[in-house]
Amino acid sequence: MTGIAEAVQAYLPGLALLGGGAVAATLVAGAVPGLQPLVVAVAIGVGVGNTVGVPDVVEPGVGVDKLFLETGIVLLGAAVAVEEFLTAGPTVLALVVAVVGGGLLFAEIAARGLFRIGSPTSSLLAAGASICGVSAVVAIGRVLDARGADITFAAATILLFDAVTLVAFPLAGEWLGLTGRQFGVWAGVSMFSTGPVAAAGFAYSPEAGQWATVTKLARNSLLGGVAVAYSLAYAARSAADPGVRRLWAEFPKFLLGFLLVAVIANTGLLSPAALASIGRVSDALFALAFVGLGLSIRIDDMRAVGAAPVGAVLVHLLAVSAVALAAVRWLL
Repeated sequence: MTGIAEAVQAYLPGLALLGGGAVAATLVAGAVPGLQPLVVAVAIGVGVGNTVGVPDVVEPGVGVDKLFLETGIVLLGAAVAVEEFLTAGPTVLALVVAVVGGGLLFAEIAARGLFRIGSPTSSLLAAGASICGVSAVVAIGRVLDARGADITFAAATILLFDAVTLVAFPLAGEWLGLTGRQFGVWAGVSMFSTGPVAAAGFAYSPEAGQWATVTKLARNSLLGGVAVAYSLAYAARSAADPGVRRLWAEFPKFLLGFLLVAVIANTGLLSPAALASIGRVSDALFALAFVGLGLSIRIDDMRAVGAAPVGAVLVHLLAVSAVALAAVRWLL
C-alpha cells in the first residue's frame, strides 16, 4: 500500500499543473467572447514550458497528457452520429486515402528533389506530414532504423507546423467561409498531429471538431500500411523480423476504442443525458491534454530547425491543403 501511495504522489504535481492550466484556460476563454478553451490551453502550456520550464517533479504527471488525449478521443465517439457520417463516409475515406498516398509521394519528391534532403530524413518528414505527425515520425523511424538525431530533427519540424497551423487554419477557415463539416474534413486531411487537428476543429465549431477528429482518425489508421510499404521499399529488415508485432505495437489502438464507443452510442442504449455527460468528460480530458501539448513545444528547438526541412514541409502543406480545400468545396 505504501508503494502505491508513493507512486500516486509522484503523479500529483504534474496532474495539478495540467488541471490548473485547464481551469485557467476555461476561465479565460469564458471571459473573452469567441475564444476557445483548447486554444488557450495550448498557449498556457507553451508559455509555462518556455519560461518556467517543466521541473522533474511534475514530469510523471505531465506525461499522462497523451493518455488524456487518447481517452478524450475515445469518448468523443459518443458524439458521432454514424448515420450522418455514413452519408459522406465513402467520400471522406476516399479523400483521406488519396491525400495520404499522394502526399507521401509528393513530400518525398519535394524533399529529395527540391531541397536535397537524403533518406531517411525525407521519409520521416513525409510520414509526419502525411499521416499522424510526430507519432508517424517515430513509427517510421523505427521501421527504417533511423538515427535518434534524424527522428528528433524531423519531429521538431513537424511540431513547428503543428503550432503554426493550430492558429492559421481556424483563421483561414473563417476567411474562406467554410461550413463546419468542410473545415473539419479539410483540417483532418491537411494538418499533421491529432491534438492540433482536434484543437483547431473545436476552435472553429463543435461540428468541425467532430469531423476533424473522425477524418484524422481515419488518416491515422493508415500508419500500419504505410509502415509496411516503407519497410518493403527500404528492404531494411529480414523476413525473420517480427514485423506484425512491431506494426501492432505502433498502431493507434485508441482508434478501436473510438469506434466501439461510437457503435454503442448509436445503438440507442445510452440516454441523451448519459451522452451529454460523456461529452463533458471528453471536453475536460481534451483541456488537460492540450495543456500538456503546449508544455512539449520548445521555441528554442523550433528556431534550431534548419531551413531545408521547413521548406520541404511548407511546400507539402501548401500543395496538399490547396488540393484538399478544392476537393472539400466540390465534394462537401
